[in-house]
Amino acid sequence: MPKKAILCVDDEKTVLTSLKTQIKKQFGNHYTYEIAESADEAWEVIEELKEDGVEVMVIVTDWLMPRVKGDEFLIQVHDKYPNIVKVMLTGQADEEAVERAQREANLHHCLRKPWDEQELIDTIRSGLEKL
Repeated sequence: MPKKAILCVDDEKTVLTSLKTQIKKQFGNHYTYEIAESADEAWEVIEELKEDGVEVMVIVTDWLMPRVKGDEFLIQVHDKYPNIVKVMLTGQADEEAVERAQREANLHHCLRKPWDEQELIDTIRSGLEKL
C-alpha cells in the first residue's frame, strides 16, 4: 500500500465516486485514495491512515456540507496538519468563505462545481509540487 494518500470529502456519493475515479485515473498506484461523506468521517479516515503510517498529502473537500462547512474543516486540518494541500470544491461558497479558507487554512485552490477534470488534476499536481 502506498504511504501517501489523497482524501476526497463530500456529502454526495456521486461526487465522491467521480472525484476518486478521475484522480485515480491520473495518479495511478502512487497514492491511496480515500473518501468521506462528512468532516467527522474525514477525521476518522485521517486518524486511521496516520495509525497505518500513511500520510495524507491532499484533501479535496466540498464547501456546503451538513454540520461542518468545508472552510471550517480545512482550517481545523491546517491547525493540526499544516502541510496538507487543501482544495475546496463548491458550487455555492460565498467569497468570504473562500477568502477565510485562503487566509486561515492556506487554501491552495477553490474549484467551482461542475469542475473541469483537467483543472482538478492540474490543481492537485501543482499543490503536490509545492511539497
